[in-house]
Amino acid sequence: MANRIVLNETSYHGAGAIAAIVDEAKRRGFQKAFVCSDPELVKFGVTGKVTGLLDGAGLRYELYSNIKPNPTIENVQTGVAAFQASGADYLIAVGGGSSMDTAKAIGIIVNNPEFSDVRSLEGVAPTKNPSVPIIAVPTTAGTAAEVTINYVITDVEKRRKFVCVDTHDIPVIAVVDPEMMASMPKGLTAATGMDALTHAIEGYITKAAWEMTDMFHLTAIEMISRHLRGAVANTAEGREGMALAQYVAGMGFSNVGLGIVHSMAHALGAVYDTPHGVANAILLPAVMAYNADATGEKYRAIAKAMGVAGTESMAQQEYRDAAVDAVRQLSRDVGIPADLKAIVKEEDLPFLAESALRDACTPGNPKEPTLEEIIALYRSLM
Repeated sequence: MANRIVLNETSYHGAGAIAAIVDEAKRRGFQKAFVCSDPELVKFGVTGKVTGLLDGAGLRYELYSNIKPNPTIENVQTGVAAFQASGADYLIAVGGGSSMDTAKAIGIIVNNPEFSDVRSLEGVAPTKNPSVPIIAVPTTAGTAAEVTINYVITDVEKRRKFVCVDTHDIPVIAVVDPEMMASMPKGLTAATGMDALTHAIEGYITKAAWEMTDMFHLTAIEMISRHLRGAVANTAEGREGMALAQYVAGMGFSNVGLGIVHSMAHALGAVYDTPHGVANAILLPAVMAYNADATGEKYRAIAKAMGVAGTESMAQQEYRDAAVDAVRQLSRDVGIPADLKAIVKEEDLPFLAESALRDACTPGNPKEPTLEEIIALYRSLM
């Protein structure tokens, strides 16, 4: 079986990279942008860093900001209608995963209107046409949605999130500018950074992992371990390191999938609106411990990448424990809650576990969990 890698056509990295948006739009002959960004980013002027460039270059655009932190079917459908009425011919997504996921769904449905119900996009979507061209500009260092073939939408009516996987949705251009992330508060920096670490670790141990994606994931783990604390402290080096690290993690996991940390986090987000990065960070150490006996030697490499000394001479259980402990310590250092006590209700456990078991990320987990095992994992953190 052949292994596949799908990446952006073009990506820009480094401070000031957003200036490339104007050049790319002109070079490609784009006429009008549909700018997707969430209301808070608009309010605090972050989106304005991009629209100001468009204004200065005389490039037309329309702003769409009906986007929730966990974007809904309604956010997508109103966005499709607004795009079609706008006369735009490309999208610019400015924000975290919510803005980029909304833009992906809009771009796919505009060019594949048979999926306008949105729910039919769940799983590996059989779309025929590429999305409307997207320029993705992340403002958080975590989701890597700018380089992935995935997006996640919330079905409010059914109280669940669903994952859509489609090579047609990847942004043609990613613009990863750490200066766009400088205004992130500490809590969001920590949560999105732990989301990136979850991507790297789950991608490294997933069933479909192979040499090229292992290279991306181990590099990302090492960079996140080295830079996340600094990013939370708002150092320039930390911000720049995390901006690149989360993209490198995305290069990997987008092509091989994830596991049940994400499945379980999606369920928490749908039911309690729990921030995705926070949910991942709380779940990650417990799920790592659960998965350990199905990962061969890989936790030795994870522990080493996390900065643990002496991994070469450790026995199997030692390096597995060391990897889990290093992740737990990083999460503690950046202020992530240690458990789900303030989030999960006992009576919701069966529904949460059923949702997680059906999630598109679950088949990639190195172990095949039962419903009872997922319930037990949730309960262990309560």
